[in-house]
Amino acid sequence: MSSRALVVIDVQVGMFDPADPVHDGDRLLARVAALLERARAAGAPVLFVRQDGKPGSPLAPDAPGHAVHPAVAPLAGEVQLRKTTPDSFHGTALDAMLHARGINEVVLCGIQTDLCVDTTCRRAASLGYDVILVRDAHSTWPRLGLDAARIVSHHNDLLCDWFATGALAAEVTF
Repeated sequence: MSSRALVVIDVQVGMFDPADPVHDGDRLLARVAALLERARAAGAPVLFVRQDGKPGSPLAPDAPGHAVHPAVAPLAGEVQLRKTTPDSFHGTALDAMLHARGINEVVLCGIQTDLCVDTTCRRAASLGYDVILVRDAHSTWPRLGLDAARIVSHHNDLLCDWFATGALAAEVTF
């Protein structure tokens, strides 16, 4: 059994709304799918985290947008957790599930770079996990006058300096 797990954060249908899709969404899905394929082939644990949006939002638990995107859908038996904050550990069983599986290293990918990916990365490091941030497998939207690519680049530089080791999706092994 691997001591490394793949954690897929908020890659949900509602994040790909054609009216306002996440930046570089098709490439993100392809990279996450490739990570999933390698993790599964190696027998590494795969855990999906989904954001519970507020009632009426595209990510509300009863909305079609709440589901994991079908291009990267969980297989039977893979863990799916729901969260209500940007921190994938807060109020969830993520830490307990990782510990129960003997995991000490997490590979993080998903959405949204500047909120849920950032917060989960920092929290994982604070909890003592070795964190691998997949530099080209997380994304966001333009915000506060910055384009999404710049936000991703900035967070890669910041998080991989203090909280994680950065790797490209094609470089990650399980």
